[in-house]
Amino acid sequence: MINKRLLIKNLLAHNDESSFYDKKRQLNLHTKEGKAKFVKHICALSNSNPNNNSYIVVGVEDHDNEITGADFYDDSRIQNLVNAFLENPPRIQYENVPFPNLPKDKVIGLVTISPNHKTSYFKKWVYNIPYGAIFIRRGSNSIPLESSIVPAPDMQNMVTVSSIENSSHNSIAYTLEGVIDFLNNRHKDMASGYKVFKELFVVCWAGHKKTVKGKTYYSRVDIELINEQVKLFYSALDEVSITFDEDTFSITEYVPLGLNDRTSYYPLEEVSIRFEENGYYKIDSNLLFEPPQYNRKMLHHIYNANLTLLTKLEKKIPLLPRERKELLNLPSTLMICYLNNFAEAKQKLAEAKPLLKAWPDPAVFVSFKEAMRILRKMKYDKAAN
Repeated sequence: MINKRLLIKNLLAHNDESSFYDKKRQLNLHTKEGKAKFVKHICALSNSNPNNNSYIVVGVEDHDNEITGADFYDDSRIQNLVNAFLENPPRIQYENVPFPNLPKDKVIGLVTISPNHKTSYFKKWVYNIPYGAIFIRRGSNSIPLESSIVPAPDMQNMVTVSSIENSSHNSIAYTLEGVIDFLNNRHKDMASGYKVFKELFVVCWAGHKKTVKGKTYYSRVDIELINEQVKLFYSALDEVSITFDEDTFSITEYVPLGLNDRTSYYPLEEVSIRFEENGYYKIDSNLLFEPPQYNRKMLHHIYNANLTLLTKLEKKIPLLPRERKELLNLPSTLMICYLNNFAEAKQKLAEAKPLLKAWPDPAVFVSFKEAMRILRKMKYDKAAN
């Protein structure tokens, strides 16, 4: 069982970016350019390493390996993005790995690209990458291949990656230290618990606990698989319910949505982690979200008011106290408009990112990221079905 934090440290210590791993300060999957660049690197690493895992580390400065962290990225459907662009796509896994010196809402992202044994290529034109394009790694660069013949892989990569992975295996000491740190240090002010599965896996969780009609919910939740140092769930806003038996740990996430100060909680997604006797586990996600529907005439008035608010931000016109409060709800309001068939609302929200990020109250940008996360989940879920 590999300790992912230790694996990242060993990758960074090995040398600079190579033909089996890449590093990024952050991922931008909100734009076509960002998606194209990400899938290009997946394609190149897969084609250059058909017999061993390859990796992308996210949240690290390129020039000096400084660990700066990235936002928690909880979208298990990122595989659907790769499948949509590549023929013979490799299997990939995105994991969020906490590091001690990072803020609790920041992690290091680890993308694992499993051996494919087939040539991956673009099956559609995306941004500036043409149909049929094949990429490979040359040192730290992902470059297009001029012909359809992929060069033989560097067999030294198999030896090197195997050595790095073998030196990153977990130990009882790492597990015990991880549990104690999670329960007694990082979350000593919250309700917390842990569960051991199959005598191998330890899941820890913490959050502000409340009981409503006999059911327990947690807010500001942090859930980690301690053995692999992987953060399974983190939220600064939403509420979740947690259930488990001897084989499965399940998280149901709820999101607060509403208009005119009338907020209700809607189930967003259920994530289930099933642990096997052979030391493996499988994560399944089920999107539950049914967006609320509103009177279109009322929604049109609210939509126009939000566009006016964005215009005032763009022109640097001071906001009234009432408008400052409305700004906090603007991302979720535009999302509701989009889900009620205001087709242009999603683009308006995306274009507002720099304005909302620059606002002094950081809660406004957190609200933006939450709205975009829900929309991304819905998009990938629709593509998968």
